[in-house]
Amino acid sequence: MLGIGSLAKKVFGTPNDRKVKATRTIVEKINALEPEFEKLDDAGLIAKTEEFKKRIEGGEHLDNLLPEAFANCREGARRAIGLRAFDVQLMGGIFLHQGNISEMKTGEGKTLVATFPAYLNALTGKGVHVVTVNDYLARRDAEWMANVFAALGLTTGVVYPNQAEDEKREAYACDITYATNNELGFDYLRDNMKSDLGQMMQRGHYFAIVDEVDSILVDEARTPLIISGPSQDRSDLYVAIDKLMPQLPEEAYTLDEKARSVTFTEEGNEALEEVLHSAGVLEEGQSLYDPESTTVVHHVNQALRAHKLYTRDKDYIVRDGQVVLIDEFTGRMMAGRRLSDGLHQAIEAKEGCQIQPENVTLAQVTFQNYFRLYDKLSGMTGTAATEAEEFMEIYGLGVVEVPTNRPIARVDDDDKVFRTAREKYEAIAEEIKVAHEKGQPVLVGTTSIEKSEMLSQLLARENLPHNVLNARQHEQEAQIVADAGKLGAITIATNMAGRGTDIKLGGNFEFQVMSAIAEAPDADPAEIRARIEADHDKAEAAVKEAGGLFVLATERHESRRIDNQLRGRSGRQGDPGRSSFYLSLDDDLMRIFGSERLDKMLSRLGMKEGEAIVHPWVNKSLERAQAKVEGRNFDIRKQLLKFDDVMNDQRKVIFAQRLEIMEAEDVSEITEDMRHDVIDELVDAYIPPKTYADQWDTKGLYAALLQKLSIDVPVIKWGEEEGTDAEIIRERLEETSDRMMTEKAEAFGADTMRQIEKQILLQTIDQKWREHLLTLEHLRSVVGFRGYAQRDPLNEYKTEAFQLFETMLESLRETVTEQLSRIRPMTDEEQQAMMQKLSQQQQALRDQAEGARAAQPPAPETEAEVQEAAEGIPPEPTTPLVDGFDESDPATWGNPSRNDPCPCGSGRKFKHCHGRLA
Repeated sequence: MLGIGSLAKKVFGTPNDRKVKATRTIVEKINALEPEFEKLDDAGLIAKTEEFKKRIEGGEHLDNLLPEAFANCREGARRAIGLRAFDVQLMGGIFLHQGNISEMKTGEGKTLVATFPAYLNALTGKGVHVVTVNDYLARRDAEWMANVFAALGLTTGVVYPNQAEDEKREAYACDITYATNNELGFDYLRDNMKSDLGQMMQRGHYFAIVDEVDSILVDEARTPLIISGPSQDRSDLYVAIDKLMPQLPEEAYTLDEKARSVTFTEEGNEALEEVLHSAGVLEEGQSLYDPESTTVVHHVNQALRAHKLYTRDKDYIVRDGQVVLIDEFTGRMMAGRRLSDGLHQAIEAKEGCQIQPENVTLAQVTFQNYFRLYDKLSGMTGTAATEAEEFMEIYGLGVVEVPTNRPIARVDDDDKVFRTAREKYEAIAEEIKVAHEKGQPVLVGTTSIEKSEMLSQLLARENLPHNVLNARQHEQEAQIVADAGKLGAITIATNMAGRGTDIKLGGNFEFQVMSAIAEAPDADPAEIRARIEADHDKAEAAVKEAGGLFVLATERHESRRIDNQLRGRSGRQGDPGRSSFYLSLDDDLMRIFGSERLDKMLSRLGMKEGEAIVHPWVNKSLERAQAKVEGRNFDIRKQLLKFDDVMNDQRKVIFAQRLEIMEAEDVSEITEDMRHDVIDELVDAYIPPKTYADQWDTKGLYAALLQKLSIDVPVIKWGEEEGTDAEIIRERLEETSDRMMTEKAEAFGADTMRQIEKQILLQTIDQKWREHLLTLEHLRSVVGFRGYAQRDPLNEYKTEAFQLFETMLESLRETVTEQLSRIRPMTDEEQQAMMQKLSQQQQALRDQAEGARAAQPPAPETEAEVQEAAEGIPPEPTTPLVDGFDESDPATWGNPSRNDPCPCGSGRKFKHCHGRLA
């Protein structure tokens, strides 16, 4: 009997059904236009694009253009790549244009779906970003879909790491730009560290379509993108503390796997103190609770986490002597990503790798706050419904389930639960053997590299041929996935999220054709294609006869989405298939979330060796456990976001101010306001309001004016004059300082002075912002303790962060005013001294060039250089000196880079010598 809710849904339909139904009239309009667009020649499609652009300029809304634009795009795709979009693909495109997440099953053609909203929104000329999870997919999709956009008269670009700056700038200037989430975030940060508008890459954030949206906006949302530079090297301390970890007994710490935390017990602290004293890490008489021990305590805690919470081949691998993190959701290596706060260094010490220096944050942003910059955001994935609440609450994105083009024919078995892992793996091996014998391809899903390799050894003992796909086989990923649907194939894979290559029954036809053409370059490609097509059709029919792809999962993941992603690999486009989950009470999820009661119950039932419990109730029970974990993770992300929002508000203010300064031709008004504010603060400090003249500290004011504004005025004498008040002194100081800056502008030249002001402003903002970020990090690490005093840590953080921001702005005004007040042109004597030293330096450089053909680039010194070195950005090439050097003629010195040794021979960098501003 149906419940009330089910009955209502049957009569009225679900909200999702109503959304899908609402698009059918639009799809009918697009289909009705198809004959008209089929009649157009290739130039006619491009002409339509120009017509649409003019109509948008004339004020027509994109929604009105949608049917015609989608019809034009469908025809362009059909001609360019031979694919005609299904009606459900048009639906998915409509939902994306409306700013939703289109949940479309694996194999439904999401790559083509993205072209429709991308084309429509690119007509505005503001640029559209299509976001993918890795560089391979970004390049592949851009290369493939560029044919479609070119047929419609639009340009396509692709952004990838270590790309030449000019090339990257061109890619962002294209109508549609494909890029990874990481590169978009890093380019945003890099742009906001530039000092010239012409150097910036991105041209705004209008519309983004995020592929594998759940992976990017949920799974990776907790990890901030950080541009950093190296700080003090403490590798000896990491190594010394790491050696002590194995000496600690188990009772020295408590491990909470649910919360993924580990802490020392009181007894553990005492044992630790003894060990640290005996090793000489702590001085005799010094306690862990002393203020001087803060650094040691921090290092010890991180070493404990490295040993007890992070496992090799599950959380990271060691490759070429480096610790490389593994994404727990996709199983991919995260090259270049490092754990913060010294944790990565602690793992390096544990594994005996070379310890890289800790980093200082120069700029950072979370994916949550980066993607909320876009005017319109949308996404697509096979699995988003379980996180619908989070998408709506954090990003304002609705989730719409788009129907499949053909009904799903996959059979999903109930979970099989075994008592021990040994019984489970024996049953898995037997199941794989049975499927392999009848030719059914099997995709085996595991949760870690360690388990995938253990299962590989088990299958090898059974003489079952197979492929293994995990972070170690990252380079062969596309080929292994393409072969996974072949007759009798066995593929063991860690998490399958966002793999990007479809598993097609009988094998991936296009991959087979490309491989065959590569092996026989002289043969006729058409003949090769025809021959492989015939073989492929037979192989596909044989695989379907065997039951299609069999997805066999060896464990449940904490997140239901990851399980659904694996399951969704089978049964694409109406193909037959089967999925089954094999579990044991030893699995992490079962063990952590209360398997003791289940174990006792199974014992009472008298389960025999090798038997499994199979029941829909078990599935529901496991899904409830997963939902609890997902809910807890959502709460953690939400709390993190609340803290990050505080910093984000400040970041937007600072970045907007930087942009305003870079766009302005003349910033003298800004610097004048800052100078006047500094004068106001000084006058208020030394001549407090409503005080008598004999209470004024005019001597202190005189000293402060000399230091901060470099002006020598008789302020002491003014204070003794009859009828003089604070306002008169304030006005005289402003007039004097303004006159001084006017004289400097005349001495330097107006244009030079404007450039100096702009550069000092930008450099000071960057320096103060970096210091502020570090202060906020420290505040965030301690503010949690306020909870013990019954005070809300978030409110405390907001209040103090705002006060710190105000303090930073005051400090910014003072520093800019001080620096501008001190700059001056060089005197004749200084210029002569510079020329003298220049000839000495030039001779030293010639001697050096004879001794060594190639010089190493100078060590990074400024924050920007440190940041570039940390990111692996090659330094700008230095400008060679002009031939015919003459020490008395500055015109022959060439244009030394600011970081070159100064040609004067001082041994200092040019920017600190004769290239200095002051």
